Amino acid sequence: MKLLKSLNAFHTNDFNTILKSEIQLIDKNLLPLQQGLSFSSAVGPSSFSAVILRVTDTEKAIQATTGIFYSGIIAGCNCSDDPSPSDEQNEYCELQFVIDKSNAETHVTLLAT
Repeated sequence: MKLLKSLNAFHTNDFNTILKSEIQLIDKNLLPLQQGLSFSSAVGPSSFSAVILRVTDTEKAIQATTGIFYSGIIAGCNCSDDPSPSDEQNEYCELQFVIDKSNAETHVTLLAT
């Protein structure tokens, strides 16, 4: 994935807003949200939101640590006699986005929370 708008906005007052917006447009299936679940068994269908926690500027990359708020579900067996509904649970994890300054290629890593 490439976060070109964020790279182009780096060192401007709008950087955090643009980065947050661009992250929230990413297909959540491309993010390691499943591995970040704490209270549920699968990532839920709802959208997610990002909070920029920290940005570090290195020689070759922009490193952005973000908090991601999303939903998970505790899925039942879907049997006709299964009394448990698929309730959504609030989930949170931290992801690090590393944006290569030369081409906007972005790598995402789940951070231990």
